Amino acid sequence: MEEVRQDNARQAALDYHEFPKPGKLEIRATKPLANGRDLSRAYSPGVAEACLEIKADPSTASRYTSRGNLVAVVTNGTAVLGLGNIGALASKPVMEGKAVLFKKFANIDCFDIELNEADPEKLADIVCALEPTFGAINLEDIKAPDCFIVEQRCRERMNIPVFHDDQHGTAIVVGAAATNAMIIAGKTFDQIKIVSTGGGAAGIACLEMLVKLGVRRENIWLCDLEGLVYKGRTAQMTPQKEAFAQGTSPATLGDVIDGADLFLGLSGPGVLTQDMVARMAPNPIIFALANPNPEIQPDLARAVAPGALIATGRSDFPNQVNNVLCFPFIFRGALDVGATTINDEMKIACIEGIAALARATTSAEAAAAYSGEKLSFGPEYLIPKPFDPRLMGVVATAVARAAMETGVATRPLADLEAYKANLDGSVFKSAMLMRPVFEAARHAERKIVFAEGEDERVLRTANAMLEETTDLPILIGRPEVVEARCERAGLPIRPGRDFHLVNPENDPRYRDYWGTYADLMARRGVTPDIARAIMRTNTTAIAAVMVHRGEADSMICGTFGQYLWHLGYVRQVLARGGLQPVAALSLMILEDGPLFIADTHVHAEPTPEQIMQTVLGAARHVKRFGLTPKIALCTQSQFGNMENEKAQRMRAALDLLDAREPDFAYEGEMNIDAALDQGLRDRLLSGARFDGPANVLVFASADAASGVRNILKMKAGGLEVGPILMGMGNKAHIVTPSITARGLLNVSAIAGTPVAHYG
Repeated sequence: MEEVRQDNARQAALDYHEFPKPGKLEIRATKPLANGRDLSRAYSPGVAEACLEIKADPSTASRYTSRGNLVAVVTNGTAVLGLGNIGALASKPVMEGKAVLFKKFANIDCFDIELNEADPEKLADIVCALEPTFGAINLEDIKAPDCFIVEQRCRERMNIPVFHDDQHGTAIVVGAAATNAMIIAGKTFDQIKIVSTGGGAAGIACLEMLVKLGVRRENIWLCDLEGLVYKGRTAQMTPQKEAFAQGTSPATLGDVIDGADLFLGLSGPGVLTQDMVARMAPNPIIFALANPNPEIQPDLARAVAPGALIATGRSDFPNQVNNVLCFPFIFRGALDVGATTINDEMKIACIEGIAALARATTSAEAAAAYSGEKLSFGPEYLIPKPFDPRLMGVVATAVARAAMETGVATRPLADLEAYKANLDGSVFKSAMLMRPVFEAARHAERKIVFAEGEDERVLRTANAMLEETTDLPILIGRPEVVEARCERAGLPIRPGRDFHLVNPENDPRYRDYWGTYADLMARRGVTPDIARAIMRTNTTAIAAVMVHRGEADSMICGTFGQYLWHLGYVRQVLARGGLQPVAALSLMILEDGPLFIADTHVHAEPTPEQIMQTVLGAARHVKRFGLTPKIALCTQSQFGNMENEKAQRMRAALDLLDAREPDFAYEGEMNIDAALDQGLRDRLLSGARFDGPANVLVFASADAASGVRNILKMKAGGLEVGPILMGMGNKAHIVTPSITARGLLNVSAIAGTPVAHYG
């Protein structure tokens, strides 16, 4: 059975690399090339202008070419992963994979370059000759000691960052894990004893980095296949090993392990025994990083040292030391300031950023990517997970700052906070568009009640609100459930201390709540007994009553259940004094910009008056995001060429809008393609009311609006903000079950904006 499983896994990996097209990379143009004008600019004669600018000022290459965001991953295939010297050609899948990671995690473009050159001096010559093409060089999988020679020669001769990830990437992540392990173990770098196995490039780099972090060189004992590295040893010695030589006589790992605080393994399986672990210092730190099998299995180490802090190189154990936590982001920061090198200060800034992120509250996105794992700082969470989207903003900004402070940045940034915001915006696609909404929300302290307070997404949202806004979350849920789920999710917040909690099973306001609801619903079929039952079981109704009574400013519900069911209770309690649900508006953030869709939920077949109100409400909301509304009324009919019922309703809505003479652009009725393509629109209708593509599509039926919304979300990678319930004075918003914690935070910011900001 195990053999079959391994065969299946092998075939799946091969299929991944082969289909639907071979390899993992392709080249895409970033500029249009659709006509003769584009061609004359992309190539001759227009390209000469860019060439002449660069000849006059070489620094402009980062303005007119992709060089400033282009990294080369270079190898000769002499030390590939756990495969050894497999040659340049066989290493190509690994290098392509490295390029994919650069793009995925830091949006850095990358070429993989595999070279048939074993001589380190000649290899360095080739790499140096690549400098005009690339903004930085990532050396990869070159055997020791050749890698030291290649990197040294390239760093001496090149004026761009050169970074051997096998050395320094590993060292940085080990440094971050060790930094946090010191905190948990209550130890300091200057006092610990380290025993290390593996004298290769990664092992030596890790030890050098630990020395920079404060470890005393005389407290480091390095072993390799020949045993202890000692003064006077001649077998398998290099200058790099010699720097860590201890003593003058041969010894084994077992001879020097006594009292060790930290074991650092970058060697092979089974090197560290249980007997050795038992002889280490109490609560030892064990970094068994050999792949695929560590120097000791974590369960064996814990059997003799239950308090051990353990990291491995494997993803199926906690605390995976993975270079992807480092290299995309250190390159991102270095490229963005035009760094000429990656120095020690930049590496240490990277360590500090990674370590600090593990000590912070875990992001909702990382929690979703690693469902079921407890991601809170502690023995099994020393370093963050690779899919934590905050890594880019935190680490790249720290690296950029260090580059600027040490004088190696040729393009220093004027505003690091704005830079970090831009990086976060590239990861959290909604961040840039939501910025004006969050800014408006920060000027008020609004109380927002969440009907489904036991949902982990809501708990993460409440935690984020307390960290990022001035709004006050109120949650409806059972205290014991909320407490347990906060603990399970690794969230520091607790009910009563950090947020208010309404317990539907036992709240002192219960009598007031059901009495209020009974009064509101008198003569509408709700008896006092029904009111009592609803106020014990229906959290949406409870939230609505709280808003009605002024105990909360706004409510958010809908993380489970059907939209119209929730809307019914919102209408019952809050649709008073001129407030009435008008429409649901969804902001879809797409690769080429934002697009608003309405009405996705409220009116199945809206009347002309309701369509008009939808358009007016959408225009107000678009302005809240700092955008100029261009609203298209969409149907199958194209500017009067059909007489069906939907077209007639749209034309009637258009007449109602015309009578109001609003201060924004709108047009209709038209197909979606005409709304989004000005060229097509101009051919169909002269004198259309706005230029360029529409940014709001209003439909004559909820089926059409919801269908477009879901297609954009599922097939075009659109990120939804909303739905935003218009017409309720910001007192209520109903989300959908697919919403994420980040999506809930966005809706809470919308709910946290005083109604005066709506215009």
